[in-house]
This record gives sequence, C-alpha cells and structure tokens, in this order.
Amino acid sequence: MLHVVRTLPEFNLVRLLRRRGIDTTPLLQWGVIIAVLLASVLIGLRPSILLLALPVGAAGALLFLRQPTLSLLLVLQAGMVVPFYGPGGLNLTMIGTAALIGLWIVGMLIEQRRIWFTSSETAKPALIFVLVAILAFVVGQLPWYRTQAAPMNAQIGGLMVFVISIGAFLFVGNKFKDLYWIEWFTWGFLIYGFLHMVSWLVPRLGDLYASALFAYGTNGSMFWTWIVILAFSQAVFNARLTIVPRLALFVLVAMTMYVAYVLNGDWKSGWMPAAIGVAVILLLRSWRFGYLFAVMGIYPAMKIFSSALASDEYSYSTRVDAWTIVLEIVKANPILGLGPANYYWYTPLFPIRGYAVNFNSHNQYIDLIAQTGIVG
Repeated sequence: MLHVVRTLPEFNLVRLLRRRGIDTTPLLQWGVIIAVLLASVLIGLRPSILLLALPVGAAGALLFLRQPTLSLLLVLQAGMVVPFYGPGGLNLTMIGTAALIGLWIVGMLIEQRRIWFTSSETAKPALIFVLVAILAFVVGQLPWYRTQAAPMNAQIGGLMVFVISIGAFLFVGNKFKDLYWIEWFTWGFLIYGFLHMVSWLVPRLGDLYASALFAYGTNGSMFWTWIVILAFSQAVFNARLTIVPRLALFVLVAMTMYVAYVLNGDWKSGWMPAAIGVAVILLLRSWRFGYLFAVMGIYPAMKIFSSALASDEYSYSTRVDAWTIVLEIVKANPILGLGPANYYWYTPLFPIRGYAVNFNSHNQYIDLIAQTGIVG
C-alpha cells in the first residue's frame, strides 16, 4: 500500500523537480497559501459548516497521529457540547469516532499491512455482531409488511450506531495503553456534570452558560447515571484520593441525586438507575453492606420503588404493552429481525390500546431483537 502511494504522479513530480536541482519547499509554501485563499473564497461564496469543519478535521487527524487516545476522548466530549447532527441523525461524537476508526484502520494497513486486534477473544464476537447487523440491514430492505419502511438515511444511521460502537470498542482495546488520559477525561466529565447540576440549583447562573455547554440530548437518563456512578465509585474505591477531592465527589453525588429525585422525582429514569448503581457499588466495596441493607434498607427501598411504580403505573403498563406488540411484529423475521430503525414504522399496523401510532419499545434489549433478531 505504501509503495503504491509513493508511486503516485504527484510524488514522482516532486522527485523529478528535486533531481533537476529545483527546491520544492517554496512551491509547497505557495501551494498552501493558494489553497487557503481558494478555500476562503469558497467559504465566502457558499458558507458551509462542512467547509468550516475542514481545518478542524485536519487538526483532528494530526492529533490522532500524535495522541490517538486524547483524540477519541475529545471527540466524545465535543459531541456533548456542539449541536451538530449529520445524515441519519448521527451527532458529532459518532461522526468523529467513525473518522478516527477509519484513520486507525488505514494506518494499520499502511504500516503493518494487516488488521489486528489486541484481544481476539473480544474482537471475534464483536465483529460477528457487526456482520449480523449488516445482514439485518440487508434483509430489512425486504417488504416485511405492506407499509413504508424507515427512510434509507434512518436505516443507515441505525446501522452506523452498531458499527461505530463496535469500532470504538475495538479502537479502545488497541490504542489505550495507559489510564493517563482516561483519568483526565473522567475528572473533566465530572466537572462538566457539576456545572449541569449548578444550572439546576442556581438557574440564574445556569442561564449564562447552560445553552452553550449542553447540546440537545446530552442530559438524558444515562448522563445522570454516569455522573453518580463515576463520582461515587471514585470516592469509594480510589485510594489515591485525599480527603478534599473525596468529599467533593460525595457532594457531587448528593447534588445529582437531589436534583434527580427531589426536583425531578417524576422522571424515574433519572434517579432509579443511579440509586441501584450506588447500592451495587457499596456491595462490591464490602459484602457487609448487604447485611446493612437487609436490616435497614430493604423496607424503605421497597416503599420508594413501589411508590414510584404506583405513581407511574400507566407509563409502566403501556411499556409492557409496547414490548408485547414489538415482539409480535418481530415474528415476521425472528432470526435477523426487521433491520435498523424499521420496526418503528410498522407499529401503526399494530394499534396500542386502540391507537394506531408510531412508538418505540423503550427497552434496549427489545430494540436489539427487533432490529437484529435473536442472532443479534
């Protein structure tokens, strides 16, 4: 591959000029200047976010060559801040991660002339899942029901979520050699979460920065779970922490649970997973907490969770109905499913409580079965 690149015409032209005694450095400098001027003219005539993103993409590629770990972590954080959405609804994180995965694969082909993974035990099932997702996408083009399937950009976007997620998993396994940048990213993310909680507790202060720091969809239920679990687990397990950062982490957990449970108690997805996660962390820290829960915690926990379910019984029961209907829809092809994003467009054919509307399952496992079948 590298030999082929070196034999391309432009490289031969540079060699020819150098053999004739012509210094190519000024030519390259003027070429860069002219390219920048032409790009400026194009942006002036037709402003486009894609053209403006070119220098950012070039800088990202250079950063990838020097610090692949840092480049991925920055892409993850950028997707939470920059409200950019591409084809199929893919946000900046997914698009940037796909670009990094592409650079990584090309780099392996050029330097090592083969694609290899650090752990074949995890890579094999991951790649098999990608193959299953692609097959599900292919069979998803078949007319399983007499109605329109999902638009092609939605199907491709759904497929890319599977492919890019697996690619990121393999990328991390190959490129992350130490915990240095992960530690920095964890603390950065917790500070980011702290700013979000402050915007809830002090709305006037939050109005100054919240719209600029938190893109739409950033603060979903998993965001709250990540903040609580990361902060609490670090405070409990990280023996290197001094008293001040440890207390700060406990304060962040308390702030997050207060906002989620007291200020947004009706939104069960905000605090219930986080509360369960805290209990699991305590049990992992010491099995003695299990006795404490058994003596003092089971009854209050049952009261809280039963009260939460009772106050939201209609939502819970309709979700169970949705699971049943989606599983009924999948019977058309239970092996490979109906393809990415398709089942949502078939739901009006199966009315839920008398309403012929589009709906989703609100369950990741049901979604996987619906889109990639039992094999997926």
